[in-house]
Amino acid sequence: MVARRLEVTMTDQVKLSINGRECEAKAGAMIIEVADAIGIDIPRFCYHEKLSIAASCRMCLVEVEKAPKALPACATPVSDGMVVRTTSAAAKAAQQATMEFLLINHPLDCPVCDQGGECPLQDQAIDYGADHSRFGEQKRAVSSGDIGPLIATAMTRCIHCTRCVRFGREVAGVMELGATGRGENMAVQTYLDDALDSEVSGNVIDLCPVGALTSKPYRFSARPWELQSHLAISPHDCLGSNLRVQTANGEVKRVLPEVNEDINECWLSDRDRFGYEGVNSPDRLTLPLVRGVDGFEQVSWEQALTRAAEGLSEVRERAGGDAIGALCTPMATMEEFFLLQKFMRSLGSCNVDHRLRQQDFSDDAEAPLYPGLEIPVTALEQATAVLLVGCNLRKELPLLALRLRRMVAAGGRVGVLDTLSYDLNFDCGPRAILPPQQLPAGLAAVAVALSGKKDSSLPGAIGKRAQNEVSCEAVSDLAELLLGAGQGAVILLGQNALNHADAAGLKAAAAWIANTTGARLGWLAEANSAGAWLAGCVPHRQPGGVPVVAPGLNTSEMARGSLDALLLFGVEPGLDCVAGQAIEGALQRARTVVCISSYRSAVPARADVVLPLAPYTESAGTYVNLNGKSQFSHAATVPRAEARPGWNILQVLAKLLDLPDFAYTNLDQVSAELNLAPGPKVRVPFGAAVKASGKAAADSDDLARIADVPIYAADPVVRRAGALQRTSDAANLIVGLHVEDLARRDILGGEQVQVSANGTSVRLRAADDPRVPKGCVYLPAANCSTAPLGDAQWVRVTVAK
Repeated sequence: MVARRLEVTMTDQVKLSINGRECEAKAGAMIIEVADAIGIDIPRFCYHEKLSIAASCRMCLVEVEKAPKALPACATPVSDGMVVRTTSAAAKAAQQATMEFLLINHPLDCPVCDQGGECPLQDQAIDYGADHSRFGEQKRAVSSGDIGPLIATAMTRCIHCTRCVRFGREVAGVMELGATGRGENMAVQTYLDDALDSEVSGNVIDLCPVGALTSKPYRFSARPWELQSHLAISPHDCLGSNLRVQTANGEVKRVLPEVNEDINECWLSDRDRFGYEGVNSPDRLTLPLVRGVDGFEQVSWEQALTRAAEGLSEVRERAGGDAIGALCTPMATMEEFFLLQKFMRSLGSCNVDHRLRQQDFSDDAEAPLYPGLEIPVTALEQATAVLLVGCNLRKELPLLALRLRRMVAAGGRVGVLDTLSYDLNFDCGPRAILPPQQLPAGLAAVAVALSGKKDSSLPGAIGKRAQNEVSCEAVSDLAELLLGAGQGAVILLGQNALNHADAAGLKAAAAWIANTTGARLGWLAEANSAGAWLAGCVPHRQPGGVPVVAPGLNTSEMARGSLDALLLFGVEPGLDCVAGQAIEGALQRARTVVCISSYRSAVPARADVVLPLAPYTESAGTYVNLNGKSQFSHAATVPRAEARPGWNILQVLAKLLDLPDFAYTNLDQVSAELNLAPGPKVRVPFGAAVKASGKAAADSDDLARIADVPIYAADPVVRRAGALQRTSDAANLIVGLHVEDLARRDILGGEQVQVSANGTSVRLRAADDPRVPKGCVYLPAANCSTAPLGDAQWVRVTVAK
């Protein structure tokens, strides 16, 4: 196997002929690449433009004049004067012979194979195979292991192209599948009979040219020719991956990648690929509900909307519009964000927010137009250094991590400043792992080190943060990393940083460092957060970033306030909000609660009116990614039962309340009213005020809580995707502690412990977690088991009695 594709640095052009067509190509390019560029098809199985060259299947054999035998087009560089024939008698004979060998052991089970109808082997067997087999002996059979809940195996069909093996080693960075044995005994399998754990493992389904690796959730549910494809955009992260949502009989059957080289290339994360199971969940809310004497009652849309309008109208007339608040999921479309904020402001309230997990809002006035990345996603591969601050990139943005992997392979370096030593799928340079309360001081210390080397004055606020002692030698190494990279450096702030109790300090320090060194910045916010900012779904800005004279309440203020009415749009309060317990309290204090939701179990018990919301596969709309690129997502199916698109619900509710300028008859009219702003502006002033990083520990026995959001707990849809919830990333919750903290508390690994905070306790299982710094405990958020602890930053862990 050729370890890597030939990297061509020569600029010389060569002239050659393929099937009589004269063409020019770069010296060193492979015949198959040149043929693809001019539209000449050459059969292939092992070759893929994103993978190294294996030349193992031999299906691409072609005749090259003056060569003694047929040559593999994928591994033969072009040369000046070369004459290539792909359809000559010699080429066809070689291709037919290869096909005959491939079919010797391949089972004839096309009628029961999920790949049937879209199978390259099936297609090429028709084009290049014989109408009968000369092989009269017993076919080989291979056992197929269980490699997890996402991918079904039928390894007797495997033709040993090794695409899946090369993908894991070269692209995903996780060597899970490998080829063992030789000849007829060769087998592609996991080395230890384990399940595939990679967050991009589903891509091997697309890569497999036969039916050896297929989608387990999709298995036997439809035939390719029965499916209709619809272009959509992923709502699960801020990258905005392009999707092809495929449906049959009004139901989503599977999701495939739509090629977009500037965003997701030809890949998808497993969250994007298999998350669709959540929209098919039996937990779907399909009928409007209102609170009755004995609980919720099913009613008509007219009755539910009238009840909601009456409740909101009563609060507005009695206490004023500013007694009403609205919380929105960051997964919403830009049109939904726009109409929700317009609806609230028409009621006389600016209390509207989508930042459900954010704790620090102190720099709202200086915030950028929207959170994003200062350089194109593709430019990350050309960076010379990247500093990840509070960012589990592999799980937050899996496809962005693949680009960083290529950057590292090209000689770039990555540094990490975080609260947990996450597993990365690329080599990492200096890594500073600090307790959460020291994270702002750690980045400020990097700034101090740079100010001394660059002879630049440091803002007082950053200097004061750096006065907190940080015991980590890697901090100075991070400064050297950025200093050496100069303008080729990129600083990325992830979810742990943006949702930190002193996020303003982290952003200010990052901005000062970027300004001083010439590095570029990126705030990696949730889902369609950029669209929410641009649409004005924040309490202090109108659409387009226009400031509000009298800002409303943010999420934290609404949670701890006493609003008379609350409107929840796509929000599951206990799991989507960092202060879930506080939100539940605010709901109890409210006189009217209107919940617009896709799921029955997401509806809070206190809701007065429940309106069924169509999820992303049933509702069209615009998503804005981290580069500020606006992308339109099409509905793949009609809404299930009585569910309705969010924009439609808000428009009708506004009309019942006699709010002006809501006479929309279709989504296009809403989209036309939106004005997208150009280019990302993610810099913030350097002098964010110094503030405490949350409540101090009650005593020395308390542990600082590290509470990130697991990849398959990020939003209501993926939390209901059955296959994803059976993966190792969604395994049963275990409390992670440093081995010394376990010993100090006489806790054994695997033992039941009691975790206490805010007057509440939960019982969980403890384990030694080498990723956790001393004095901390890993206790993830967005989990039913930890939800009672709310937003506690310090917890006490004791042996359960």
